Amino acid sequence: MNASSPEASETLVQEDDSTPEKLLKPVPSTPAKAESFAEGDYVVYPTHGVGKVERIAVEEIAGHKLELIHITFEENRMTLRVPVAKARTAGLRKLATRKLFDDALAVLRGRARVKRTMWSRRAQEYEAKINSGDPLAIAEVVRDLHRNSGQPDQSFSERQIYEAAMDRLAAELAALDKTDKTTAATKLNDFLKTL
Repeated sequence: MNASSPEASETLVQEDDSTPEKLLKPVPSTPAKAESFAEGDYVVYPTHGVGKVERIAVEEIAGHKLELIHITFEENRMTLRVPVAKARTAGLRKLATRKLFDDALAVLRGRARVKRTMWSRRAQEYEAKINSGDPLAIAEVVRDLHRNSGQPDQSFSERQIYEAAMDRLAAELAALDKTDKTTAATKLNDFLKTL
């Protein structure tokens, strides 16, 4: 599909001019509505994963009053404060819907697509997908790096990236199912064994 064709639903924007192949990143053509967050909501911050909104409060920082969303990440014992006005541009989003997560599981059923590029380049792409916070992109990483019995072993760095992607998917599934991450990870592993 050509980006200039009328049936294209998204436009392509040049992301990085320093690489010879000029990476293109899809950008939605219609702006998404701003999400509102409330205390107790589970949210996804792209680089940290699933957290819980503890409170939304107005605070004074460097002489400016800002409305901040306080998000706690229990596993890391970390609290992140994101200005409400910048939440969308920072990538903060609510949990995936059940349908979107089912679509991510469908991605896992697909055939692994491993590019024939150097591992270091693929590793960067996988890390970018994990840090995007998008469950479909994270599912692609899991799908591409998953090894069934009878397949060659993974390198240490492959295993680390695979486990990071599985951890992100399991955390979001746990929040959706209202269970713990261990139960969600077991559920995902059992699902992968059926493929």
